[in-house]
Amino acid sequence: MKDSHLEFIQFTECPFYFNCGEWSEFMKPSYLIKPALDVSYPEIDYGKGIYLFDKDGKKYLDAASGAVTANIGHGVPEIILAMHEQSKRVSFVYRSQFTSEAAEKLAEKLAESLPGDLNWSFFVNSGSEATETALKIAIQYWQEKGIKSKTKILSRWVSYHGITLGALSMSGHPGRRARFVPLLEEFPAISPPYCYRCPYQSSAPECGYLCAMELDGAIKRIGADHIAAFIAEPVIGAAGGAISPPDGYYETVKKICDENNILFIADEVMTGFGRTGTMLATEHWNVTPDIVALGKGMGAGYAPIAATVVSDHVMEPIWNGSKVIMSGHTLSANPQSCATALSVMEYLENNQILKDVESKSVYLKNKLEKLKSQFSFIGDVRGKGLLLGLEFVKLRGRKIPFERSIKLTELVVRTGRDQGILLYPAGAGLDGLSGDAVIISPPLTITKREIDDLITLLKTTFMEVYRILGLAFENGAEE
Repeated sequence: MKDSHLEFIQFTECPFYFNCGEWSEFMKPSYLIKPALDVSYPEIDYGKGIYLFDKDGKKYLDAASGAVTANIGHGVPEIILAMHEQSKRVSFVYRSQFTSEAAEKLAEKLAESLPGDLNWSFFVNSGSEATETALKIAIQYWQEKGIKSKTKILSRWVSYHGITLGALSMSGHPGRRARFVPLLEEFPAISPPYCYRCPYQSSAPECGYLCAMELDGAIKRIGADHIAAFIAEPVIGAAGGAISPPDGYYETVKKICDENNILFIADEVMTGFGRTGTMLATEHWNVTPDIVALGKGMGAGYAPIAATVVSDHVMEPIWNGSKVIMSGHTLSANPQSCATALSVMEYLENNQILKDVESKSVYLKNKLEKLKSQFSFIGDVRGKGLLLGLEFVKLRGRKIPFERSIKLTELVVRTGRDQGILLYPAGAGLDGLSGDAVIISPPLTITKREIDDLITLLKTTFMEVYRILGLAFENGAEE
């Protein structure tokens, strides 16, 4: 069968490959559906610390932690040992038949580590599942209280909460919504706290947090009796390139939610587990969500796992009512993944990783600001902790983006990979489509010497991008 399939691909007009009559010299026959079907990806060999190595021996500095995931770096012996020990016992049980020591200990560890009364963990496999489970729990909470009209979830534009239909409905990411709009709910309702491109042409706190006050207006238009929850990323990731709000923003949002009897869901899939220097990014603003979605850094890339963590007060009517959360997946609370995540949490704690995130952030951000002074296409340096973003512009003084035909983000990421540094592409612009940005999010274990290496590779990458675009390198970039 495989031979005939290859023959079909090689000798018919195939729309999926370059040089359809024959395989490109850079490609080999593959049945794997990759992100882009016409792109040849290097094949990974192994990882060590902040570095990855492909089968050709090329070394890459993982300045993106993959997809803001490999929080403690690659090849950590303690995690590998914990995974091996669990695999010798049992790697899978079905949650309707058994619990496991690994899942119980992980839930207990999370309850100890998270603020407030965020004590109840529902384990899933991905961030999309975690945010969608949060959506379902929020709606069920009101149903269990006898209020069945609260079925809507409000969210922001320039946001991304996942690729499953419920999660995508909450996402204000036009590019990822486009193909599926007829199937999606219209949950995005308000502007993001995008200070670099403030829609009100103002700045905090003088602005009175008008973008947060939009939430109050949306609630009044729709009616609080129809709204179950509001969801937000504490620091906007893929849709906005590490947009961090001004102090006072989340305090305002939480107050509006509480006054209108609406739950606040924090999507901490990208920001949780120390990415910004605290277990939850919302802790920076002394705000505790009612429900939180976790993922990415939870398993740190060693195993697929995510969680929806629910506060006592949200669980109470469910405990006193149906006693069942209407959600779940075959691999939910998988013991192999739970043991891995528990080991990651213990590694973070035993090595006091979080205490150094802020100092590393300041060091890295200062160096990125210096690059901004040398490269005029860097319009903004932003973010929190080791979740930092660069937004690129054609004219810095007027914040005018590059033409979409240039595909600048893709050019920067591709050039970076060629130079040996991995960057994470992100959206930018108030419409979520017209701008270019990348996220800089190395493993939390990165050293200051390795940050220096990162900056050197980034500068080399930008110099090459300048060469390709025909721009002149500046020492003190023009506005």
